[in-house]
Amino acid sequence: MCFMMDPTLGKRVCYVQFPQRFDGIDRNDRYANHNTVFFDINLKGLDGIQGPVYVGTGCVFNRTALYGYEPPHKLKSKASQYVSTCCGGARKNKKVNKKNSDSKKTLKQTDSTIPIFNLEDIEEGVEGAGFDDEKSLLMSQKSLEKRFGQSAVFVASTLMEHGGVPQSASPAELLKEAIHVISCGYEDKSDWGSEIGWIYGSVTEDILTGFKMHARGWRSIYCMPTRPAFKGSAPINLSDRLNQVLRWALGSVEILLSRHCPIWYGYGGRLKPLERFAYINTTIYPVTSIPLLVYCTLPAVCLLTNKFIIPEISTFASLWFIALFISIFATGILEMRWSGVGIDEWWRNEQFWVIGGVSAHLFAVVQGLLKVLAGIDTNFTVTSKASDEDGDFAELYMFKWTTLLIPPTTLLVINLVGVVAGVSYAINSGYASWGPLFGKLFFAFWVIVHLYPFLKGLMGRQNRTPTIVVVWSILLASIFSLLWVRVDPFTTRVKGPDLQQCGINC
Repeated sequence: MCFMMDPTLGKRVCYVQFPQRFDGIDRNDRYANHNTVFFDINLKGLDGIQGPVYVGTGCVFNRTALYGYEPPHKLKSKASQYVSTCCGGARKNKKVNKKNSDSKKTLKQTDSTIPIFNLEDIEEGVEGAGFDDEKSLLMSQKSLEKRFGQSAVFVASTLMEHGGVPQSASPAELLKEAIHVISCGYEDKSDWGSEIGWIYGSVTEDILTGFKMHARGWRSIYCMPTRPAFKGSAPINLSDRLNQVLRWALGSVEILLSRHCPIWYGYGGRLKPLERFAYINTTIYPVTSIPLLVYCTLPAVCLLTNKFIIPEISTFASLWFIALFISIFATGILEMRWSGVGIDEWWRNEQFWVIGGVSAHLFAVVQGLLKVLAGIDTNFTVTSKASDEDGDFAELYMFKWTTLLIPPTTLLVINLVGVVAGVSYAINSGYASWGPLFGKLFFAFWVIVHLYPFLKGLMGRQNRTPTIVVVWSILLASIFSLLWVRVDPFTTRVKGPDLQQCGINC
């Protein structure tokens, strides 16, 4: 309320977003349920541009922004009014400004319950006084009802700067209108869901709603009190967590492939370039699952084919490569120092970014393309949240099979098979082959370490891998082992299935 009532900034604030804090999460936060990097770094950084994105909960809205109005235009700077002259012009300007400010105050002292625009006057084209929304003066009553629905009382309330209802309406009329407005069919043939209110067309309507407000020129505020303002629960089970991430990513893909895509939507408005860039990142991130999947597969391919993941490059190109990595690490360190996020929280976020990227994000891209191009819709399921009443986090260790587990399991198996194949080849080939092997093993272990929380999730409380995962792993390992023995580029001596000559490679 302090932000909304601020005399300078308040009239331009569309909503105040708070971070989400969660209870009932395991002590190690295995699957990065706290989302600390997102809430304490990303949204906090966006607050310095045009404000954070709307994340669906923990948010207080400005009613005027929800109704699709544009914010009032900024007042001209008062610095130009205080121009000093040799004749004491500054004093005269101060007196004039004081008179102007007094006259503005008297204009603003109006009853907030009186509609700023009278519908009858609007219909007849008579000018009225409003909160800097000149377009509403030209709207007829029919166009207003087309926008807000068939309720004259409700339409009148949208034109009041501070809300309320017309004083002429009786309680019986208000009750009748309220029942009419909350009916399911009220929004039909109106702009609800397309231009005003919460925007339809995506399972992540929160991102879309906030984006349209920012595109109109509104700004949002990020408020991070020491004591959490909103608390909730989160899914701590691996399958439930991946399904939650899948829903978020699918919503981003839907926005990316819609007319509201931030790459091309809203250029006629007042969306700041960096804010647009942030929204593009919010919608396009699931597509990065494709190069991420390739990257996680390459180390195993390199170990199985005796090729290196990085080709030979010039010294100048190496310097660029090193400079890129140094800048990435330096940015990460500065962000952690600035936000107070610990390195353990940052590392868990990195791990689950890889886990979600090669599973949920990849499926979201496929499902989004099927929905947009082929019209094949997917079922919407609400994520089950954890309720840790016993304090033993039983939900954390429960195994629930889902197809989202297949890509990360496959990556784990092929990288482990690649490590075994590479080490066995080095042992068989002699001392000279160990040098190039370490570089290949580094990238393979880097992938395995990122997928380690996923591996622990598969094993459960008793560290027992589910039967379906064991069968799938053995099948994959057998296929890759057979392919590696039959098409082994390491040993040209092997011809045919001579097991003694293959030695430890078999």
